[in-house]
Amino acid sequence: MEPAELQVRDVSCARGGVTVLEGVSFTLAAGQALVLRGPNGIGKTTLLRTVAGLQPAVAGEVSLPPETLAYAGHADGVKATLTVAENLDFWAAVHGQGGVPGALLAMNLDGLKDRAAKNLSAGQRRRLGLARLIVTGRPIWLLDEPTVSLDAASVALFGAVLRSHLARGGAALIATHIDLGLPEAQVLDLTPYKARAPQGRQSRDAFAEAIE
Repeated sequence: MEPAELQVRDVSCARGGVTVLEGVSFTLAAGQALVLRGPNGIGKTTLLRTVAGLQPAVAGEVSLPPETLAYAGHADGVKATLTVAENLDFWAAVHGQGGVPGALLAMNLDGLKDRAAKNLSAGQRRRLGLARLIVTGRPIWLLDEPTVSLDAASVALFGAVLRSHLARGGAALIATHIDLGLPEAQVLDLTPYKARAPQGRQSRDAFAEAIE
């Protein structure tokens, strides 16, 4: 895994056609974790999707080397008809990587490797979705509430995976309110970047925030 740096410069992003954040800037270097904070609806998911290239920025620039991002959103990205191991084999092949046995062990999935994904619990599916990150070989992880559906033991497992990723020169941009055991992580409060509501658009903006 080659270390990579992510630069976000004066980025503004929108949800439902309404700008929700303006002028966001930060640099995420190899070995660093940055935790996004702010009230519900502030635009954490929207910013992550913009950085990931899933939607265009309204303004500003996201700069990083090509093929360095791995994104874990609310969907687990799991193929229900494949087994746990087959799911990881698929994603490893897509990215030209290996490491499936290590990913199974890291997320405590080795005992479930031959089970079809459709027969997993919500927490097990989430662990499988997060194990995908390991086999991508990508240095920059974008994580949107990665611990949803995880119990305390599984949160601790993923925290260890994340610390290992950072120690090897990886980086992580995370939207979470959960302590992942990252004492060196920086925090970016998005509240100061909240976009002003245009005249006559306050109610629409409030509705958009409510459904984020």
